[in-house]
Amino acid sequence: MSVKPEKKWQDNEHMLTPVPIAERRSTSAQILVWVGFGYVVTGLFVGGVLAGFGGQPGVSPSMAVGAVIIGMGALFLITSFLGVIGQRTGMSLALVSRYSYGSKGASIPMIVMALLTLGWFASITGMVGSIWGAFIGNRSGIIIFDPSGIGYEGIPPITLEIFLACVISGLVFTATAFYGIKAIEWVAKPVAPIILIIAVYTGVTMLAEGGGMDAFLAEASNIGGLGLGSAITVVVGSWIAGAVMGVDLFRFNKSVAAVFACAAACFIFTNPLLNLVGYIGAVSVGQFDYVVWMLGKSVLLGIIGVFAWTTSLWTTNNAELYCNSLYMGPVFSSFGKVIDRRKLVLYAGIIGTLLGSLAFYQILFGAFITILGAAAPPLAGPLLADYYFVKKQKYDVDLFDKQPKFRRTGVVSFLIGGSLGIIFQYFLPLPYGLPSGLTALILTIILYVILYRYLEKPVKEEAKE
Repeated sequence: MSVKPEKKWQDNEHMLTPVPIAERRSTSAQILVWVGFGYVVTGLFVGGVLAGFGGQPGVSPSMAVGAVIIGMGALFLITSFLGVIGQRTGMSLALVSRYSYGSKGASIPMIVMALLTLGWFASITGMVGSIWGAFIGNRSGIIIFDPSGIGYEGIPPITLEIFLACVISGLVFTATAFYGIKAIEWVAKPVAPIILIIAVYTGVTMLAEGGGMDAFLAEASNIGGLGLGSAITVVVGSWIAGAVMGVDLFRFNKSVAAVFACAAACFIFTNPLLNLVGYIGAVSVGQFDYVVWMLGKSVLLGIIGVFAWTTSLWTTNNAELYCNSLYMGPVFSSFGKVIDRRKLVLYAGIIGTLLGSLAFYQILFGAFITILGAAAPPLAGPLLADYYFVKKQKYDVDLFDKQPKFRRTGVVSFLIGGSLGIIFQYFLPLPYGLPSGLTALILTIILYVILYRYLEKPVKEEAKE
């Protein structure tokens, strides 16, 4: 592969080249990265949404379990099969995308992913700031920004304490992402086991405080109105960006088995647990975020909750920012401008920190993950269709630089699939409660396979060029 990074810097994270086998990471370390990566307030938030938190439509306990099983099961499969591509080729999402989108066409999904990961970084930074703000209180009496002033009633103002917590945490997250995959593992190893224990403890305790299982089921029986399809879309939307960006982490895995183990750590164990705890908390004690609940119990529990939550989100935000640089770097490179990955981390980290400090999470997060769940899954369609159905799980690394500028099949199928996801979610609901994003993904895969026959040269002809 003749991708030549600029001589002024060393591409130690292989932003523009495959990861060689000699530099793959241990499976145990990668699994802990995925435990920490999957441990984010989004899982609790989704549980709260499914429980109808705040008087909104929700679903019954059985439907909630069904939505989590289907949604997380779909995310597990999407993540795993995309991850296999990254593990076998050693290439990042941006590099792999060239085969299905073209050398310059790959910029389209990469810009989308860069915006998504930037939005996640800002949201998670805002989550950390909110928790610290609740822990410290508004001792200064200073308000930096009041969302109600621009029409967002009911959203608490951003105090000086919240603002500073966002800025400090955002800069810390940026610093560790700056150093790459080794720093991400360093944060994840000691944190992952502890945060899982805390989640189980708080779930059981909140259930007991609410009166036990019988009281929980009696209260939850009154929840309804959301619909299974919408519930699945919320679940998928909470993690579809992470599922797609998993390619960038899986390229460091030593085996295909490790890929499935890492995906299971996130989507079979960690995230469903948080969904369940969030649902129980919203029904039993009226609060899906167990850290907020812990703050009201005692100073000791509050300290444990705040620090455990901050370190767990640290792992997730490391991955968001790290992958963001891997998307924008190849975009600039495809147009002849090579930028040091670390500089891209700094730029995105500063922008994301400012957004997170100014209520991006508080104002936009709910709509953000719903739109993600509808429009983002089709982004993976061309990659899955090209590798598994068109190229039959064979990518010739020597053809990396010989891809057309724009592979019309990938660009067209993604644009149509993403549009369908939005249409299904907001304008033309699907029958039988089918989830909009996953349905759009399946249609994108089918469309790619069909269009490839008419818009692209046969695989054998490509190989001869």
